[in-house]
Amino acid sequence: MDAQARPHSVLLIGCGQLGTDLGSRLVDEGVRVAALRRDASHLPSSFERIAADLRRPLERPLPEVDAMVITLPPDTAATADPAASFRASLRSLAHALPVVPRRVLFVSSTRVFDGAPGERPIDERDAPVPASERANALREAELLAQDLLDAHIIRPAGIYGPGRESLIRRVVAGTPMQHTRRTNRIHSTDLTRALHAMLHLEAPPRILHAVDQAPAPLGDVVTHIAARLGIAPPPAIEPAVGGGTVLRGTPLTETLGALTHPTYRSGYDELLADRSLAVPASGLPDRPEP
Repeated sequence: MDAQARPHSVLLIGCGQLGTDLGSRLVDEGVRVAALRRDASHLPSSFERIAADLRRPLERPLPEVDAMVITLPPDTAATADPAASFRASLRSLAHALPVVPRRVLFVSSTRVFDGAPGERPIDERDAPVPASERANALREAELLAQDLLDAHIIRPAGIYGPGRESLIRRVVAGTPMQHTRRTNRIHSTDLTRALHAMLHLEAPPRILHAVDQAPAPLGDVVTHIAARLGIAPPPAIEPAVGGGTVLRGTPLTETLGALTHPTYRSGYDELLADRSLAVPASGLPDRPEP
């Protein structure tokens, strides 16, 4: 990490579980952390808490900070236009800042490649090929964040880890899945590390894909989880349609060094080592997910 690039104050926009994990690490390092979300009441007391909805103009300016991390939640209303929601939020954010921070990170998703399925590994040099409404909205938001805020873009694959155990729950429930679909993922610990590094490096990459080193068909992943739980893997959806992408994670390892969980086997084995999770099909504890 470069001492000259180390931020003294960081503003977290959205600040769900990922932002809270990052912010807590920064506070422990002596960084002043402010966090904005619609309901800020459950954020740590060590944060400067800002309750606001960026889809509407803010009533007062935001604090001046060295760096900012944007993790905007999707608008889940049935009538929501995700692209319009992103546009309104980013423009409101840019207007409310007293000055654009020296370092801005926008957390997007590898979903922006959902229109380019195939076995050829994709990396940061490849142009996004969005196909779904959500992917197109994310790509538009990336471009707007770059235009308004000179943002660096981080694209996580499927995030899993403590509090993000939905795939384990689906295996336990025996939910049929598309076993042949190509998938990529990242453990939340390594994603937090990636964001931390991007804040501290003097010259971080402009775009970084947060993916581990083990892209795999979904069937391989759920079969591994089922074996660790001692239950049958969930059935495959027929007919198999494949699909999905393969993402190369070399730039992330060049940025971080070794990942804490370079493969889904390592990450899920640690999750399932928690005895509160390693239970048979009678069910898993009802932990809320972000």
